[in-house]
Amino acid sequence: MSMEFNSLSLPPVLTLFPGLKPPNKTLLFHQTCVLVITFLAYASFHASRKPPSIVKSVLGPTVPLNSTQAPNLSPTDAGWPPFNDAHGTHRLGELDLAFLSSYSVGMYFAGHVGDRIDLRLFLVVGMMGSGIFTVLFGLGYWFDVHVFGYFVVVQIFCGVFQSIGWPCVVAVVGNWLGESKRGFIMGVWSSHTSVGNIVGSFVASGVLEFGWGWSFVVPGLLIIFVGILVYVFLVVSPEDMGFVRPGIEVEMSAQETSAVKNPQGTESEEAMLIQSEDAASSDSSSAIGFLEAWKIPGVASFAFCLFFSKLVAYTFLYWLPFYIRHTAVAGMHISHKTSGLLSTIFDIGGVLGGITAGFISDVIEARAITSILFLFLSIPALILYRAFGSLSMLANIALMFTSGFFVNGPYSLITTAVAADLGMQSSNGGNSRAVATVTAIIDGTGSVGAALGPLLAGYISTRGWNSVFLMLILSILFAGLFLIRVARTEISAKLPEK
Repeated sequence: MSMEFNSLSLPPVLTLFPGLKPPNKTLLFHQTCVLVITFLAYASFHASRKPPSIVKSVLGPTVPLNSTQAPNLSPTDAGWPPFNDAHGTHRLGELDLAFLSSYSVGMYFAGHVGDRIDLRLFLVVGMMGSGIFTVLFGLGYWFDVHVFGYFVVVQIFCGVFQSIGWPCVVAVVGNWLGESKRGFIMGVWSSHTSVGNIVGSFVASGVLEFGWGWSFVVPGLLIIFVGILVYVFLVVSPEDMGFVRPGIEVEMSAQETSAVKNPQGTESEEAMLIQSEDAASSDSSSAIGFLEAWKIPGVASFAFCLFFSKLVAYTFLYWLPFYIRHTAVAGMHISHKTSGLLSTIFDIGGVLGGITAGFISDVIEARAITSILFLFLSIPALILYRAFGSLSMLANIALMFTSGFFVNGPYSLITTAVAADLGMQSSNGGNSRAVATVTAIIDGTGSVGAALGPLLAGYISTRGWNSVFLMLILSILFAGLFLIRVARTEISAKLPEK
């Protein structure tokens, strides 16, 4: 039996170390490597996305100083022009809009391009560009830049490069994983979002005392370093290694079947190494069109659900440290650094929420029902956090964790397992080349909401945080309503036929 490798698509590490190729290493080994590499890649994307939320309280208007409410503040804590005046929160919200608008628009094009070129190289370009522009934002500190337009332009370009990441990593993971247990595996894997937020929060908060510019430079250098690892190690598709893509049925002759049996008569892992023309033809290599992808059943419903779900998640991502900083806990305001570190509790809850949502959706085999359950439970969680989170530090931590658990659960599920499922479903002929396009449509639509949420929070927060939380609750309600029809279809499919 001969094995064929697509040497043009293989990363440099396999050229330097041929022993990493099959049959020396199994399919499971390479699947694990891909999950780890893509996990690190997207975690670094989110780590480099976190600094704006950490430095908001440093750049923007300060908490009024008095001895009882702000004992940890310095009289010299004056913010950074042009973000420290009465319209500072508006400008900070507009800065988020600049990044997330270019991110959402870029997402649609990134998915379309990603289905047509080498995903490894495309992902590396996104990581390098993201790192460079994150560093450029931080350099504004040392060059004493106070021009609002500079920061806006940097964020626009950063958003474009950041948009490349998600369609690429989901498409690569979709190539390597079969549908079985995809929800749980991708629930664990999708914790990279929260892990990246946590790492970004700790790094940006840890160096904040040396100047807010370091909060951008260090995460920017981090994603550049991880981008080098991706270039060296990532294998995009199992076919590039001579494996058959998991989940694809391969018809073998009796002679071929016999050849892959070991002396005990059980199937050897070499069965997965058959590079069959039948397998290649069963997995269409033609990329799907943008409008055609919208017509796939379920894509529009989940896309608009994610619009509102991501609006909520990204409002927390960009404004939670600022909210904690400007809301007294047990009658006291906490420092910039502590508020940034404390906000990671929301992301820790999000890690467990994403894993739990993925596991439940696998057990009941119903992604929409699971998403609706988490969405509607997040409403009382947010109400309780706003009402009682300021009573004590323990209450704040517990309720913040609960809010993150329920808010990030459906967000993680929809952007990973659901997108991969829809991209590979039978109505699309099992075309794996549609995964990046479908992922880009769903997450791109969600990113429009992600752009809108932080902008609205910047304006609405000047009227009071109760209004911001009302906006978040209404958004969650709309997100759940968009999935009602899909949930009814899932329930109908489980009912016994009469």
